[in-house]
Amino acid sequence: MDHSHRSLIVLASAGVLAAAATGLALADSPGTARAHTRTQAALDAIVRQGTPGVIAEVKNGDHRWNGTAGVAEIGGRPRASGERFRIASMTKPFTATVLLKLEADGELSLDDSVERWLPGVVRGTGYHPEKITIRRLLNHTSGIFNYNNDEGFRARYAGDEFDKNRHTRIAPRELVNIALTHPAVFQPGERGRWEYSDTNYILAGMVIEKVTGNSFADEVKEKVIKPLELSDTIVPGTSPQLPPPHAVHYSTLFEDGPNAKIRDVTEFSPTVAWSAGEIISTTADVNTFLSRLMRGDVLPPAQHRAMFRTVRVEGADGHGGAKDRYGLGIRKFRLGKGCWVWGHGGMLPGSASRTAATRDGQHVLTMNRNGDWGEQKLEDAVLKTEFCRQ
Repeated sequence: MDHSHRSLIVLASAGVLAAAATGLALADSPGTARAHTRTQAALDAIVRQGTPGVIAEVKNGDHRWNGTAGVAEIGGRPRASGERFRIASMTKPFTATVLLKLEADGELSLDDSVERWLPGVVRGTGYHPEKITIRRLLNHTSGIFNYNNDEGFRARYAGDEFDKNRHTRIAPRELVNIALTHPAVFQPGERGRWEYSDTNYILAGMVIEKVTGNSFADEVKEKVIKPLELSDTIVPGTSPQLPPPHAVHYSTLFEDGPNAKIRDVTEFSPTVAWSAGEIISTTADVNTFLSRLMRGDVLPPAQHRAMFRTVRVEGADGHGGAKDRYGLGIRKFRLGKGCWVWGHGGMLPGSASRTAATRDGQHVLTMNRNGDWGEQKLEDAVLKTEFCRQ
């Protein structure tokens, strides 16, 4: 799920604020820490607004810096670098990378239709699966409805309903079928149309499994995690657990207002997000992945170029700006005049994350909040202070 899949609210909790702690960790030199004073201040501002805690890690050439603010557990220990968290829709670049590697190996083409690999799966009002290509799934120009916007599906995880459904396993086909009860948003590749849809990436995962005969998890491990030695990155499959070390993940579960109840949602079935958002990782591992992806170390040249060939983001989707662009599982963010970065965002109950890098991959930042409320502009401020220095 991305930031578009819930309304972000402002919530100031006295308990959270009283327990807030600020710290720097693993700065490689005092000079590096001083260079990130403004970035640290931007993290502190997120906690002052009510988020329990936030961590960020920067890699800039040979320099490393870790910033933390707030707590891993309300009333308890501070957040720490090295914690694992649910990266949510930051899973999408991993999924896209697997498909691009399959194309490089001659197993499929990005211009293959969904109908070729998943015959009979996409059926519904206004859908033409023979015109929906893998490329259109990956850049969100398919017109397929986003299952996360289905009111019935969202209601399963709102408020007290969450505990009733947190361990329920959902098959990918069920997620797709929820989406297909809604008509097509637009026709595949329709000029000037774009809409973010997690359903696209569920179908992408299904294609991966159909083409390879292996599980989505195994393909991510073999094609991304092992080659890049991402030792703290996990594809959990059906396991609801978040392996330590980790912060408690807190959510208001779609309840709005200053009195919204904060709940511990650390444990739940990741099948609700699967190939669109199930991966668990760390700031260091995500930085390694994005940096090497940007530099061209992960994909052959043809697939690398394809990934960064973008379409215009249309409409307000709750994440990014009106001038943003989207490639294959990766987004080009406009942070300010003349200041652009590449990356992705992600949100699942209790975890809100961003990763961003310069086009050459030399400068990269990944951050995570263990609360899913708060103003988006405060996350944006962290990126702006880090990447748009005058």
